[in-house]
Amino acid sequence: MDNAATWNGNWAWSLPIIAVTVIFHVIGLGMINLRVIGIMDLMKNNRHFLYMFALVMGVTTILVTFLHAAEAGMWAIAYRALGAVPDNRAAILYSLSAVTTYGHADLFLADHWRLMGALEALNGIILFGLTTAMMYGMIQRVWPLEVRQWPAPQLPWFRRKKAPE
Repeated sequence: MDNAATWNGNWAWSLPIIAVTVIFHVIGLGMINLRVIGIMDLMKNNRHFLYMFALVMGVTTILVTFLHAAEAGMWAIAYRALGAVPDNRAAILYSLSAVTTYGHADLFLADHWRLMGALEALNGIILFGLTTAMMYGMIQRVWPLEVRQWPAPQLPWFRRKKAPE
């Protein structure tokens, strides 16, 4: 990788994949969000609301995990179609490693494909950020901080002393 010519413009394949995965992700998150808000609106007066909310958030986590896996699959398909990896197993393993920025798989792309792998990691950061924002927004909509009525527990070892006068 002595010079920029090594990349040979192959990184440009990443740009449409990034756009498609972000659009796919936003649509998927929107559909999940609508369903969760609808379920929570029906359950808001239930006396076990907190437990139902935790269950719905758990299911939401599983759904967004599948969403991320599908997007890693899109990258894996691109790697296979472009001949950047030798087989399907390597393609999905490399893609999951790159999109999660885990990076510990013993798989490496050829020099002229490595920038594409780095751009997949950037795409993963964007997708995980969108997921985090959506889940935080769901928590704030369903369970806003200002309406939580849980008093902070009094800890016996943390008592304030009176300020000196």
